[in-house]
Amino acid sequence: MTCPCLFVSDLHGSRSRYRTLWEVAAAERPAAVLLGGDLLSNSVGMGGANTFVREVFEAEVEELRDRLGSSFPKILLIPGNDDAAVDFASFEAGETRGLWQLIHRRRVAVGEHDLYGYGCVPPTPFLLKDWECYDVSRFTDPGCLSPEEGHRTAAVDPDEIRYGTIAGALETMAGEKDQNSAVWLFHSPPYRTALDRAALDGQSYEHVPLDVNIGSIAVRRFVEERQPLLTLHGHVHESARLTQKWREQLGRTWIVSAAHDGPELALVRIDLDDPANVTRELL
Repeated sequence: MTCPCLFVSDLHGSRSRYRTLWEVAAAERPAAVLLGGDLLSNSVGMGGANTFVREVFEAEVEELRDRLGSSFPKILLIPGNDDAAVDFASFEAGETRGLWQLIHRRRVAVGEHDLYGYGCVPPTPFLLKDWECYDVSRFTDPGCLSPEEGHRTAAVDPDEIRYGTIAGALETMAGEKDQNSAVWLFHSPPYRTALDRAALDGQSYEHVPLDVNIGSIAVRRFVEERQPLLTLHGHVHESARLTQKWREQLGRTWIVSAAHDGPELALVRIDLDDPANVTRELL
């Protein structure tokens, strides 16, 4: 039994990358297409993404559905930290029409697998905080702004901003459910892996050296403790170039990144029933 999927992340509104993705999907007819956040350009709530989602993304997915008919794949989306919430809400209309599903903080079935989506990242230096959250405590790395600073484009419960953590969200989502065959679609990679290595060598903030690993401690602990089958990540564009690795294992769990800092589409092909044979191609 096979469950072939395509996985991409950090397309940042690139029309050429999206065209390439849909062309491959039309040719290969996967069971699902997984989009791991930072899907829009950096409009930061200025409204430009609304036009892009409606006139480009939605139109191209509709065309793909018309071409593939019953072979049309599940298209599953999460946000990334560069996706303003007010703009990401533009995807809701397409979800009601059955074009895709927004799965941030949700669980869906893909083949025989539970697939969970979670788009939040630990605090960054950037001002947009719609999809940022404290990691395991109310600690913020040097040079970063806390989730209580910066700005948001959609209202959030102040207690959630102040006290919510990625660790708490993952615990709530997973509950007591067995994770042996589960797949998680994250935006943030796990901390201190080949997937979260940033180009911060030699940099400091107020004389404090910056950590070159910027992934989530909570995600790493969750993977190590619960050992899902597979986790998918993006966010740190330069990681694969710096480490020459885009996948590794934490225990039995394969962790895989589609982040890329070049102009190409980094396309990950993966069979959820055989994650060890995952491939990645630059197109």
